[in-house]
Amino acid sequence: MWLAGYRLLLWLLFPWVLLRLWWRGRKQPGYRLHVSERFGFYGAAPAKPVIWLHAVSVGETRAAEPLLRALRKRHPDHEVLLTQMTATGREAARQLFGDEVRLAYLAYDYPSSVRRFLRHFRPRLGILMETEIWFNLVRECVAADVPLVLANARMSEKSYRGYDLVAPLAREAFRRIRVVAAQTDLDAGRLQRLGAQTVKVTGNLKFDVVAPAAMQGLAGRLRAWYGKRPVFLAASTREGEEELLLDAMASAQLGDAVTVLVPRHPQRFDEVAGLLERRSLRFARRSSLDALPIDCSFVLGDSMGEMAAYYGACDVAFVGGSLLPYGGQNLIEACALGVPVLLGPHTYNFADAAEEAVDRGAALRAQDAQQVLIQARTLLRDAGLRDRMAQAGVRFCSAHQGATARTLELVEALIPGASDRAP
Repeated sequence: MWLAGYRLLLWLLFPWVLLRLWWRGRKQPGYRLHVSERFGFYGAAPAKPVIWLHAVSVGETRAAEPLLRALRKRHPDHEVLLTQMTATGREAARQLFGDEVRLAYLAYDYPSSVRRFLRHFRPRLGILMETEIWFNLVRECVAADVPLVLANARMSEKSYRGYDLVAPLAREAFRRIRVVAAQTDLDAGRLQRLGAQTVKVTGNLKFDVVAPAAMQGLAGRLRAWYGKRPVFLAASTREGEEELLLDAMASAQLGDAVTVLVPRHPQRFDEVAGLLERRSLRFARRSSLDALPIDCSFVLGDSMGEMAAYYGACDVAFVGGSLLPYGGQNLIEACALGVPVLLGPHTYNFADAAEEAVDRGAALRAQDAQQVLIQARTLLRDAGLRDRMAQAGVRFCSAHQGATARTLELVEALIPGASDRAP
């Protein structure tokens, strides 16, 4: 009954699915490309056996990088297929991997579409990143004898309550996943309560991500563009957060500092530009930045795939998605690069990492935008405190590395012949 109801709902939503693709394509043309892939129609079939990894969007794609590169190194006789659901995720994958892997959109969760996807690629293994569970996809993978691994798995209390509302469907899906590699003990416990059978705590792959060498050079150029002024970065901000920060700046001013705003989603670049214009705040765009005029205190980071460079060129970073209840964006990248981190109150997407970073002195927690700006001003004036937080961040990240090796061990146990390879 539950499965029948789920499938009926999918078909009722079909017109809305097409409309949403068209609507999102207004600002992101990528959503109007490769539409046939979303229904299981692809180009030439792969010539090699396929290892398939699914990363829904940008964050999951970046987190998957160390595992994907390890798989390519260990299995050069296989083709790695990387699927996404979002246009930004696909673009991030293209920037990260170029032609090293095959990119495609994952078929929507209609049984016929999923079956076409599996027949076309015939993957020997499927790796789903974090919490990307589709009920028909799991069933069809079992029917096609494609073992599934849920890697870097996290399950916040909020997500757990959502899955629990459809418990019969969720428990059947989680029970059918061959291995779950959970980030933390808390994640593992929630996943087991949802029906997952074989759950191992392997840590967070994001601690193993290494910034590309090219980003170090770009960070140097950005720093030169900013001049000798201190730099406050608002990274991966979500809708409504830029306005809160700009409001707070009216009373908690940052002196001669440059404030760099980098919205999480590229479709919001022009929206944030409009916000700055309405406030009569002079700003420069990263995409057209040459030398920052001395009377210009704002930079709009309107570029994709350069977050490591933005972090490398700043003195203090606020990590967005945490002022409003979005759950927070990835703070690990900033800590690993030795950047003092400021967080808002909402970090449930990275609950354990956020709490530990605060406990270790790598991050500070603020309750509102006003407090973020006060803390930023204090840090910009105190080089010693910045240095102590930077060193704490590097130590914090170093202590948690190794998730890639632990996850790879679980994955390779499910790839035919992998155990015969030399390490």
